[in-house]
Amino acid sequence: MAEHPSPNWQETQALDVLREMKQDIPVIFLVYGLKRETTAAFILKGAADCIEMDRISHLPVAVHRALDEKALRNQRDRAEKELRRSEARYRALAGNLSYGICRCSLDGTFLEVNEAMIRMLGYTSREELLALDLARDIIQDPGRRAQLLGQSGADVLIDPVEIEWKRKDHATLKVRLSGREVLSEQGELEAYEVIAEDVTQQRELEDHLRRQAASDSLTGLANYRHLVDVLDLEIKRSNRTSREFAMLFLDLDGLKGINDRYGHMIGSQALCRLADVLCSCCRAIDTPARFGGDEFAVVLPETNARKAHQVARRICETVASDTNGPKLSVSVGIAVYPQDGDTIEKLLREADSALYSMKKHRILPAASRHTAAGQ
Repeated sequence: MAEHPSPNWQETQALDVLREMKQDIPVIFLVYGLKRETTAAFILKGAADCIEMDRISHLPVAVHRALDEKALRNQRDRAEKELRRSEARYRALAGNLSYGICRCSLDGTFLEVNEAMIRMLGYTSREELLALDLARDIIQDPGRRAQLLGQSGADVLIDPVEIEWKRKDHATLKVRLSGREVLSEQGELEAYEVIAEDVTQQRELEDHLRRQAASDSLTGLANYRHLVDVLDLEIKRSNRTSREFAMLFLDLDGLKGINDRYGHMIGSQALCRLADVLCSCCRAIDTPARFGGDEFAVVLPETNARKAHQVARRICETVASDTNGPKLSVSVGIAVYPQDGDTIEKLLREADSALYSMKKHRILPAASRHTAAGQ
């Protein structure tokens, strides 16, 4: 309540102060002989009421009316705000064509989904998708839920959640998820909104580019760069586990002669034939690679010298038994970590030295050379 006229306030200054403070507080003016038109001006400026001092008994009624009107305004504002939220949520859910958007309950059950989400997962109706529990595992796991919402106690950036979902046709879909909490008017958590982006093609392209960067374009084997990375990892692994590993260094004998006699197309096919042999003679954990030109290498994890010689012999025999023409043969050098070298450079040098030491025996018949290669 404010007195008018007042030695402390001018006209409706009290209303101006509350408006600047963004405070919705009803103000009742207690006035002395205020003209009717001035009273109307006060009301238009936001006063709840004006009560003549000689009718002070009307004040309780005016207070109750002002409080009731304020409660109605608050109720209307909340309804309008909720309507705006609902409209915004509906526009986001219904109108977004690029991202799947869903609302989940606190236990991860779908409450709402947009058309993009339905199409993304290959369903024809919203009801089918609402019956699934695709987000339940993430929502119910505190750590993954924090990652989904981008929450971190250390105030560091958290990578978005990437998972695989199954479409209705059972095709695998890679999706990147992000989310936010949905609070009620009372500030209580009532739901989660999750945005799903289909990154399947993006990840396939990235994988393809990575494979291209790490593979030889002709043979499809690992290239020199990948070979060096594998050797580095094996050295670190061997240092941790104290287990040996071996590397074979191979040379396709007489490639220049094949190119000169049969042409470079047949020479390229000869390289691919050797690459096929290396793949067939290797385990899943081994890494066959094209070192460059007519030189190849194979990294054999957890392999000692004896087993490495067995693999080399098997490769030589398989190459020799290939019935496709022209006839091929290979020379092989072997190095074992750590006794033949404790760095990549030393291993390569030792294997290369062993290879060219073998090549000095070119005077041997071809079949004898194949046998010697594995010994």
